[in-house]
Amino acid sequence: MKRLKIEPSVARRFKLQHLLFALAALYLVFISVKFPQFLEIAKAMSGDDGYVGLDLAKVQDSQDGDLSKPLFSSVYKDTFHRKLEDQSQDAPVRPSKEPLEEKKSESKPIRPLQHRYGRITGEILRQRNRTNELSVLERMADEAWTLGLNAWEEVDKHDGKVTGESSIVEGKPESCPSWLSMSGEELAMGDKLMFLPCGLAAGSSVTVVGTSHYAHQEYVPQLAKLRRGDGIVMVSQFMVELQGLKSVDGEDPPKILHLNPRLKGDWSHRPVIEHNTCYRMQWGSAQRCDGLPSKNNEDMLVDGYGRCEKWMRNDMVDSKESKTKTTSWFKRFIGREQKPEVTWPFPFTEGRLFILTIRAGVDGFHISVGGRHVTSFPYRTGFTLEDATGLAIKGDVDVHSVYATSLPTSHPSFSPQRVLEMSEKWKARPLPKSPIRLFIGVLSATNHFAERMAVRKTWMQSSVIKSSNVVVRFFVALNPRKEVNAVLKKEAAYFGDIVILPFMDRYELVVLKTISICEFGVQNVTAAYIMKCDDDTFVRVDTVLKEIEGISSKKSLYMGNLNLLHRPLRSGKWAVTYEEWPEEVYPPYANGPGYIISIDIAKFVISQHGSRSLRLFKMEDVSMGMWVEQFNSSMATVQYSHNWKFCQYGCMENYYTAHYQSPRQMICLWDKLARGRAQCCNFR
Repeated sequence: MKRLKIEPSVARRFKLQHLLFALAALYLVFISVKFPQFLEIAKAMSGDDGYVGLDLAKVQDSQDGDLSKPLFSSVYKDTFHRKLEDQSQDAPVRPSKEPLEEKKSESKPIRPLQHRYGRITGEILRQRNRTNELSVLERMADEAWTLGLNAWEEVDKHDGKVTGESSIVEGKPESCPSWLSMSGEELAMGDKLMFLPCGLAAGSSVTVVGTSHYAHQEYVPQLAKLRRGDGIVMVSQFMVELQGLKSVDGEDPPKILHLNPRLKGDWSHRPVIEHNTCYRMQWGSAQRCDGLPSKNNEDMLVDGYGRCEKWMRNDMVDSKESKTKTTSWFKRFIGREQKPEVTWPFPFTEGRLFILTIRAGVDGFHISVGGRHVTSFPYRTGFTLEDATGLAIKGDVDVHSVYATSLPTSHPSFSPQRVLEMSEKWKARPLPKSPIRLFIGVLSATNHFAERMAVRKTWMQSSVIKSSNVVVRFFVALNPRKEVNAVLKKEAAYFGDIVILPFMDRYELVVLKTISICEFGVQNVTAAYIMKCDDDTFVRVDTVLKEIEGISSKKSLYMGNLNLLHRPLRSGKWAVTYEEWPEEVYPPYANGPGYIISIDIAKFVISQHGSRSLRLFKMEDVSMGMWVEQFNSSMATVQYSHNWKFCQYGCMENYYTAHYQSPRQMICLWDKLARGRAQCCNFR
């Protein structure tokens, strides 16, 4: 018998695969001992009541399964590259003592933390004269309620004539200048932000005249871990951003264009220009130009321009260029004409003046430096030129002057009346007196008139909603601008589908809206289940109901796109301190864009809130996971139901919910759904 000969590479790959399976088995054994509750969740998510252990065959099958499932979103891929931009302080040090141990004071001490997750924040609205005893989140909530109540009183007194609110409601167009200019001193006094009152239009251009700084040393922890060095790099970079309007305090405005030239490079040590977008603090995938020309395929061109032009690089020899020189000499020798080919250096130099121009084309932005085209960046879904109402310049740069030309002179979407269609067919029906199957609470910001109107015209027209088996309401807090609150009040009075919460909107206080959704679902309607989603979430209501029907009604339910063993970020812009969250991991929680709980869990949340014993955290989806876990351990067993199709980022084929959808995409998704196709709308 011939002996089977196996290639060494195949043998190594075979051994590596078995080693990985063995490590996975050991890891799950560790988890089962350290965190026994996760076996119950795994059992619930697998749908197999007979699950008792790990089947390696099943693990292998799952590895070779559907590779389209987004294990890690593209928004995380650029986190390391953006580290140089984030000038945050070092990560907080773990406290040597328990952050919640009793303090000696005259007031009643806080009892030590008994629950595994989070800290007890307790009474949000304690006596106003005891504010110094509240946590940061409690003080923030206390201030928001005070400001909100005052703002609501202003709305009641407001007649709309003094501040020009009547013109906003009636839709009178605002007149805007066709060009703007600003000196570097004026830009610095305005927090390095230039206001573009009516946004941009195709043909508009913004020109920045400035000088790049010389490089400075910067410590990058990721590099220190990857290398065996000290993690010190030389950095010279700046950012030019076209921004939209901020929805709520604490949330960054959307970045319609993020242009980031890095003169000394980043991890690559080569000069690079990065382009990206950011919506609701979630970054897209970056387009990086590093001196290599992009492909000239038709689908890669932007208005006929390449996405990345070529520039000189010291790390590689262009064989094509040397060959061109030889053929050029030969063609000149035989008398043929030869078109000269020039390769330019990187367009930015430390300590040198530059003139940067961003022009808005038909299909994307075009960036030129010194009159020469450098890069092009296609428009992305969910962003429009008229939304680019701010120009921010920051980083290692001295700005001398800024010019914006060919600007639009009117901005119709600034008028809510032009967005809101005051038609009887979009009005909500009165709350039914009989029990309903599902109540959907939609989180929305005050000035999201277009988003709410898109929801009304699309998935809120589902047959189950029209038949009053499902009820939908928007939950909206107040805005610092009283004229915007006045328009919100008129919108709520006409459509009858908005619950106005009398506190000033802040990103950190979204958790209060979630509690309000539970309270409304328990006290105002008799619903079997409650769903929470955002105003940029498209919901296939019929499909979600069918998914719920697959779970026994005798079981408590927590359904969505579940996360297990997620860890809080301890450094960076969105860091969570040990005081806010002392544990190393979050409880199992469903992503915030769309999840469902059964009514008994909602009643538990309201009961705990009413007794001032509800644990709160600034991330509302993590808070809900914490409450469900507490309910699961103290009240009744919860069925954890996981599905990727409750999309966290964007959309996927046959989705249940699609997130980050613009009003235009909402209309497109609804049209496709009407034709029986649950397909995404990936257009601008």
